[in-house]
Amino acid sequence: MFRFILHRLGMAVPTLLLISVMVFALIRFIPGDPALLMLGDMADAQSLAQMRSSLGLDHSVVTQYLIWIKSVLSGDLGVSISTRQAVLPLLFERFSVSATIVLVAVALATLIAVPVGLFAAWKQDSAMDLGLVAGATLLLSIPSFWLGLLLLYAFGIKLGWLPVVGYVTFADDPLKAITYLVLPIVTLTLVEFGAIARMARASTIEVLRLDYIAHARAKGLSEGAVLWRHALRNAFAPTWTLVGLILGNLLGGIAVLETVFTLPGVGRLMVDSIFARDYPVLQGCLLLITCIYVFVNLCVDLLYPLFDPRVKL
Repeated sequence: MFRFILHRLGMAVPTLLLISVMVFALIRFIPGDPALLMLGDMADAQSLAQMRSSLGLDHSVVTQYLIWIKSVLSGDLGVSISTRQAVLPLLFERFSVSATIVLVAVALATLIAVPVGLFAAWKQDSAMDLGLVAGATLLLSIPSFWLGLLLLYAFGIKLGWLPVVGYVTFADDPLKAITYLVLPIVTLTLVEFGAIARMARASTIEVLRLDYIAHARAKGLSEGAVLWRHALRNAFAPTWTLVGLILGNLLGGIAVLETVFTLPGVGRLMVDSIFARDYPVLQGCLLLITCIYVFVNLCVDLLYPLFDPRVKL
C-alpha cells in the first residue's frame, strides 16, 4: 500500500512539471506585447524597455521559464494587468465560489445517483429500470447552460423565489448567499446525476453477475444485504473514478454556468482575462485548473483501494 502511494505521488510530480511548461508555452504563443498592454500605446521606448526588463522578457525563453517557475513555487503569480491585484489572492477568492458549487453539486448527485443506480440494476429490464434509465439519459443530454436558463426563468422570473442576477458572499450574508447558489447547484446536480446513475447501474449489473454474489444469496442473505454489503463496494469503484473525472472537468469548465448565473468564479475570471488579454491572470487560471485536475485524480487513485480490495494486491 505504501509503495502504491509513493508510485502515484511520483507520477504526479513530472505531470505537474509538464503542465507548467505547457502553460508557460501557451501564454508565450499569444500574439502581443505584455509590456505594451500594461503601459498603453502612448508609452515611450525607454519605458517599454524598463517594463520588459522587470517582467523578464529581455531574457531567453528558458531563463524566463526558470524565473517564472521560481516565482510560482514561492507563491508569486504576478500582478493583474487590468486590476493591478495580486493574482494568487484573486484566484483563491474566485476559486472558492467555483469549488463551493462544484463540490456540493457533485456530492448531492453522487448521494442520490448511486442508490438510484443500485435500485435500477436490481430491477433490471423492469418498467422502473427503463424509466430511471430514460430519465438519467434525458438529464445527461440537456446542456447545463440551457437547463440553468430554464430554472432561472421558472424559479427566478416567473415565481420570483430566487435571485436572478448578482452574488453575495457568505461573509456578508450567509443566508442570502445560499439563495444565489441554489440554482447553479441544482443545475449541476441534475446534469451530473444522469452520468453517475448510469455508471452506477452498469457497474452494479456487472457485479451482480459474479460468483460471490450468488454465494451470498445461497447463504440466505436478503437482497438488501446483498446489494449494500456485498455489491455496493465493488460496484462503486468505477463510479468513484467517474466522480473524480467529473470534479476535475467541472472545476475547469464551469465558465459557461458562471456566466449564466453571473457568478464571480474562476471560470468567468479566466474568460474575462482572455478578453482583456490579462496574461498573468490567464496564466494563473490555467495553472490552477490543471493542478487541481491532477490533484483530484491523485486523490481518486489514492482512495481507490478503499473501494476495490484488488488494488492492494
